Amino acid sequence: MTIAKLTAALIASAVSSAAFANGTAPAAAPTAVPGTPEAWVAKMTDPTQNASAFKDPKAFVPWMIAVTDPATAMAMSNAMMNPQTSLNMMTGMMNPATMANYMQFMDPAVSMKWMGAAMDPNFYTAAMSPFMNPNVYMKWMMAPMDPRAMQMGMQMMNPGLYTNWMMAPMSPQAMNAMMAPMNPAMYTNWMNTAVNPATYGTMGAFVNPATYGNAAQGFNPFVFMAPMTGAVPAPAAPAAQQ
Repeated sequence: MTIAKLTAALIASAVSSAAFANGTAPAAAPTAVPGTPEAWVAKMTDPTQNASAFKDPKAFVPWMIAVTDPATAMAMSNAMMNPQTSLNMMTGMMNPATMANYMQFMDPAVSMKWMGAAMDPNFYTAAMSPFMNPNVYMKWMMAPMDPRAMQMGMQMMNPGLYTNWMMAPMSPQAMNAMMAPMNPAMYTNWMNTAVNPATYGTMGAFVNPATYGNAAQGFNPFVFMAPMTGAVPAPAAPAAQQ
């Protein structure tokens, strides 16, 4: 591994180790629209935020444009040849933010957004725009001559690629990922995420104790126990005769 890759792995290991040690889970990155193919690949391979494109039609349109671009496919191929991508995905699957990422599909607001988009002609036009753009087909025709595609092919003949994969299990991040299941703080983080109402969006009201506490306000169970205890209120006295 090169010095730069080793330094990056050490930094990532230190950050994730600190997060698991102090009992807090790393927060998911903001759902901003990536500006480069590499940024799109980083988001697509991050289990804590790779479902964002399917939770909001407004986020789905940029995702559709990105996946139809051959530059994204080249960036994804290069990323898959890097063992660091697999380590990042494995670490992300142990992050409690991954649960929140997918549990938000239970939110009825997500379904309402898609129902509204299904009746919006502008959504169909925007989602189908890449398939009606001749420039996209030109990019795919020219992709074999793209320097990034040639670099990807030459990378297969690079002995350093296979050396990186052989050394990946001994990298600090891989060691940290293998030790994480033995850290009780990780399970505490998952339990905290499971009982956090924010994990489920608007459906979180059903797991929020305050919801039932507010509904029970003003309710007196002793009213139903009065006949059994003999505490029956006496009948009202008749009104005085005039």
